Amino acid sequence: MGYLGRRIGKSQTTANPQADGNTGGILDLFSGGYFQRTGNMPNYVAPVSGLTATGGVISDYISGPAVYRAHIFTSTGTFTVTAPGTFGDTVEYLVVAGGGGGGGGNYHGGGGGAGGLLEGSITVPAVPTSYTITIGAGGNGGFNAANGSTGGNTTLLDPRGPTTFTANGGGGGGYAPSGSGPAVGQPGGSGGGAAGQSQAGSNNGAAGSATQTPQPGPNGTLTGYGFNGGSTSFPSPAIYQGAGGGGAGGVGNNGTTGSGVGGPGRANVYAYGPTNPTTYAGGGGGSVYNSPPGIGAAGGPGGGGTGGGGYPGGPAATSGTYSTGGGGGGTERNATSTGGSGGSGIVVVRYQIASLTATAKATGGLISFYSGKTIHTFTSSGTFATAPNWTSSPVEYVVLAGGGSGAPSGAGGGGGGAGGYLTGTTPIGAHPVSTSIQVGGGGGVKSNLPVGYHGPPGGNPGSNSSANFPVGTITGYGGGAGSGGNYIGDAGGSGGGGNGGYSNGGGPSPYTPTQGYAGGAGDNNNPPERYAGGGGGGSGGAGQVGQCTPSTNFAGSGGLGVQLPATFQNPTSSVGAPGPSGNYWVGGGGSGGTYTADTGPGTAKGGTGPQPTSSTVGPYAGGGNGSNSPGVNGTSGLESTGGGGGGGFGINAATLGGSGGSGIVLIAYPS
Repeated sequence: MGYLGRRIGKSQTTANPQADGNTGGILDLFSGGYFQRTGNMPNYVAPVSGLTATGGVISDYISGPAVYRAHIFTSTGTFTVTAPGTFGDTVEYLVVAGGGGGGGGNYHGGGGGAGGLLEGSITVPAVPTSYTITIGAGGNGGFNAANGSTGGNTTLLDPRGPTTFTANGGGGGGYAPSGSGPAVGQPGGSGGGAAGQSQAGSNNGAAGSATQTPQPGPNGTLTGYGFNGGSTSFPSPAIYQGAGGGGAGGVGNNGTTGSGVGGPGRANVYAYGPTNPTTYAGGGGGSVYNSPPGIGAAGGPGGGGTGGGGYPGGPAATSGTYSTGGGGGGTERNATSTGGSGGSGIVVVRYQIASLTATAKATGGLISFYSGKTIHTFTSSGTFATAPNWTSSPVEYVVLAGGGSGAPSGAGGGGGGAGGYLTGTTPIGAHPVSTSIQVGGGGGVKSNLPVGYHGPPGGNPGSNSSANFPVGTITGYGGGAGSGGNYIGDAGGSGGGGNGGYSNGGGPSPYTPTQGYAGGAGDNNNPPERYAGGGGGGSGGAGQVGQCTPSTNFAGSGGLGVQLPATFQNPTSSVGAPGPSGNYWVGGGGSGGTYTADTGPGTAKGGTGPQPTSSTVGPYAGGGNGSNSPGVNGTSGLESTGGGGGGGFGINAATLGGSGGSGIVLIAYPS
């Protein structure tokens, strides 16, 4: 018979409130059992009765008398509605595109424009329907004399119609050719900032225009937000200032007297509720030139990167924050400098699931409930703080750092190593407890090296993640960068892969306890010219070595990731990525890249472990694929998986490696 809920003779796993109703049977003994079974919030007087849907990372919260569920997508996925609810058919959406890259430094690069932002409601049908969500990547920063790249579009495909709602990628920041030139910001969802001028009387820089528009559809309209970047003119006294990129909440500041701050973003409550609004899509700050070295302008609130400081010796430009659509900061006059990359986009879907009281024992992160546990998911930094009803429970945790980026081409770039992975349980003590959480970003894309140059190491390492528990700080170390020259891969939480041109070894993972595995060595065979970069190490296995013979050429596959503990495998949430056995995998290493001069290139996959065959399915666990074709960059590790980026193809300056995926911190305790 089972537990007595609904009616006598019906267990909680078979009861059907629509068919059975609530008359003629025993009232639920207590509704908390229902919620612990279904994975929803405990301590309700009545069950959840909103939509039934899957996809993204789940966040449940209270807003006044209403209880909302949000599905948060930081990487491409599917939002699937499988059953109707009793709170209507309206679903609210936030759609943010990737931010534009900051302008190059020859001269005085402008800040990248933020990704376009869409906000509004769409009705959903009372039948199973799937909405395809594609998350736009941030644009690359301009290297030397180049504009920043436009960010990638983020799209939501409603199959009815069909209708595609599109948030436009942010415009790249401008650069000024040596001593003159228009220095204009590039158009985009929000426009890029113009570059600063290098000569009195040269053309003033025009602002990049905003292209984001409302997105109408037969089932609802999403309102568009995006503003122009700032413009520039020759100042007196001479402080050459790139302009700020536009944001979703306002225009970028002009670069006239050192004021090229990025435009502000727009606040939204869909992910965390009205007590924790989040600001998205801030513009990147412009760079500055003066003597002594100055500090570049700040990015706009909402993830905008900071502009580079004065030449020589000033601070470097920073990238837009991942999963915000923030623009990258412009870079200053330096022949080897690169503007900051734009931040990747995000989609948040929310709807009401109940209208009664619920309680959690702590705050912080995205909160969900599954199998009798409360789960706090941190995809960005924050604070885990206990509430007065805390019961001194030990907590189960996962701490995963950001993955390293793959190397740009340099005779087959090495794959990036996965971020360091740690899991376990720890006592946390009695209330009050406040634990700071740091979530590391993935290593950014490294610009192509000059033609004829095979070094220095090609990628960038990932950043650390940590949880500062009262009994001690748990730190996952960022993944090692893939090698792009005459070097082994970098050490890291998992090590980066070696470069193919010099048959170098992969980087180690030197930490105790073990956080990951070493990267694989590169390989080559001459003649003919064949180079194969090694795979980055994964959280669950070593990166594979590149393999070259006179007739074959295979880059090393990325090291295998790990599957999250069962506690965190909520079937309504898509935390993690697919792996060799189901979902919820993280920490895959990035595959190496190849170069083949005579015949078709070999292939390899991120996060697959042993060398792939033609039937291997991948990539796995968030690791990026290496490039095996000219003009095709290595793919990036997935956000919130700590995956390493794939290595670039070719020799000299052919392609870029992929960026590393950001990390994640998970905390669970009994509900």
